Amino acid sequence: MAQTYYITTPIYYANSLPHLGHLYTTIVADVVNRHKKQRGLDTYFLTGTDEHGINIQRAADKAGRSPKEQVDFVSGELKRMFHDFGLDTEKGGYDVFMRTTETFHYEGVQHLWVEIAKNKTPKGNETIYKGFYEGWFCAPCAEYKTEDQYFLAEGLEIPLCLIHERPLDRISEESYFFRLSDYDEFLIDLIANDPKLVQPESRRNEVISFIKGGLQDLSISREKKSVSWGVPVPDDENHVMYVWLDALSNYITAIGYGNSEKASIGFDKYWQNVTHLVGKDILRFHTVYWLSFLSAAGLPLPKTVYAHGMWLDADGRKMGKTLGNVIDVDVLHEHFQIDATRYFLLREMVFGQDGKFGYENLIDRANSDLASGLGNLGSRTFSMITKYREGLLPSGKIAEENYINAKRAGINPDEQELVSVLEHARDEFLRRFENFEFSLALELIWTVIARIDKMISDSKPWELIKDEKQAETLNAVLYRATETLRWLCVLLYPVMPDATKKIYSQIGLSENIAAIDPANLKWGELNAGTKIGETEAVFPRIDKAKVMNEIKEQSAVSGQQSAEPKPEVTAAESLPPAVAGGLTQPTDNTEQQFIDIEDFLKVELRVGQIMVAERIPKADKLLRFEIDLGEEKPRQILAGLAEYYEPEKLIGRKVVVVANLKPRKMRGLESQGMICAASLEEEDTPALATFLEDVNVGARLK
Repeated sequence: MAQTYYITTPIYYANSLPHLGHLYTTIVADVVNRHKKQRGLDTYFLTGTDEHGINIQRAADKAGRSPKEQVDFVSGELKRMFHDFGLDTEKGGYDVFMRTTETFHYEGVQHLWVEIAKNKTPKGNETIYKGFYEGWFCAPCAEYKTEDQYFLAEGLEIPLCLIHERPLDRISEESYFFRLSDYDEFLIDLIANDPKLVQPESRRNEVISFIKGGLQDLSISREKKSVSWGVPVPDDENHVMYVWLDALSNYITAIGYGNSEKASIGFDKYWQNVTHLVGKDILRFHTVYWLSFLSAAGLPLPKTVYAHGMWLDADGRKMGKTLGNVIDVDVLHEHFQIDATRYFLLREMVFGQDGKFGYENLIDRANSDLASGLGNLGSRTFSMITKYREGLLPSGKIAEENYINAKRAGINPDEQELVSVLEHARDEFLRRFENFEFSLALELIWTVIARIDKMISDSKPWELIKDEKQAETLNAVLYRATETLRWLCVLLYPVMPDATKKIYSQIGLSENIAAIDPANLKWGELNAGTKIGETEAVFPRIDKAKVMNEIKEQSAVSGQQSAEPKPEVTAAESLPPAVAGGLTQPTDNTEQQFIDIEDFLKVELRVGQIMVAERIPKADKLLRFEIDLGEEKPRQILAGLAEYYEPEKLIGRKVVVVANLKPRKMRGLESQGMICAASLEEEDTPALATFLEDVNVGARLK
């Protein structure tokens, strides 16, 4: 029986329209799934939508829809995007589009709750207990906040989330709790002793650091009177399960755990070899929470949870509607080949790190690597075979008496040198693919393309054809280029399925490359006499100026859309944090609010330069800065930016600082001011306020 492989994307939260982040993770999963199938594995590929919770309920209310109508709309848009990019089942993509509103999921997650409740924690306590919670809750984060995870701006009574800088909800109600605090030692031992479980290493270290900072018991239910949109808690009609227990369990309910509807898929068959792909922002939930839930239920754990980075714009800034730098997936689909987009996404981002995405970057990469690289190699090779050998692939063998002629043309008469290069490239490509090092794997393949291009350019077939003594040399050049293209098509199929099939067909081959294991490629299996198919440009060159003008015009007309109307905000939320601190209380925004110039002048905004930026132990969201404001010594300022910026990359950057904000303590450290940042609507992430011009440190903003 074939070895199995199960790969999942996160199930995407159904409160906003699909974006580049959804597309990227799903393309990576699709590439891995196709590669594993090529290698002979029996695979299963899951994606879908997380459809419960207060955010869905609120989004539906604001859009004038029922929660079911809201999730149907967003799920439909996500499916449309997946279809457009060839990621759906019909085109060889995902096996299941999971939705947590499915009846079988309700059955499965309720079964999981019961199984968890049966057992004891590693420290011998009940896993689930009913208690009472009173505290601050962030709906976008879907979690309760501790003191180090929010701040109280001067003059406000309601604290703000460090991540979203939005007022928190005060929750005071009965709740069921999962005793997460008893799993700290278990998790540390588990993750530290299994290097493949959480990847990459930098993220694994972050998770371990978070656990060592202390775990708190996790609220896993809400009273139905406050959140009605959810899975009912077994034997308690007054409660619904809340977010993470419900959402994470989709990975097992979709393959038959706890329900009969999907049992035929085979939980025991696939779950033993599962890989979760997630964004780094939700890694903690897929490790700390998910591993604890599974252990509590007595279930096997995933093989790997792999966290990838985030896409920044071409200038390295977070993407958001406010900056106008969001990548529109419909624009991508309209103006770029699907395979060009797939290639760019895997080549441009080192998996696990952040990457930069711009339309111009995509055009440049497509023109250089695809049009002038792989595409041109195929076109020139097939055209020469058609022109010089009547469309029939010649033999690549050179007789010993013609060795000297080949050498004069710069061609090694012994093809073994090229074979060795190709075999090494193949083996290294497969090794890097298994390690999710897609960018390096593709870089390696393009060195092979460059080598074959150089062979053609150096040997000058258009000169060889004039010399009858060089007939075998010309044949060898044409054969070696074509046989190399055959290998490249098989290796690159998972990344560019449509393009490689076209090139393979142009070679004159009809086998299904999706079923060819690249590890079994052998040199010389391409038969002399093969009739070259009709030749056409697989990657036409993109007119950069024309396409960029079209994109700009289209963006100006259409703008950016949202699956929910812009939420009403208080005056405090609508202003930067520095200004919000000067207000006394959130006000009704049905009437426009103004402040006097005297109010604004109370806020002292100064130019500061970051001298020190570092993470704070046991605080996964906070960074500690030392900022030069032109004073006797730098100010110490704390900011909730750790999830969005690499601290070392901020050193030397000039920022706007609120210099006269009352100091406050967080994590035992005093913060002597506030860094100004804009909250971006698309991802609710901050963008630091900075300067294009050279400004003096300490200068006051007026």
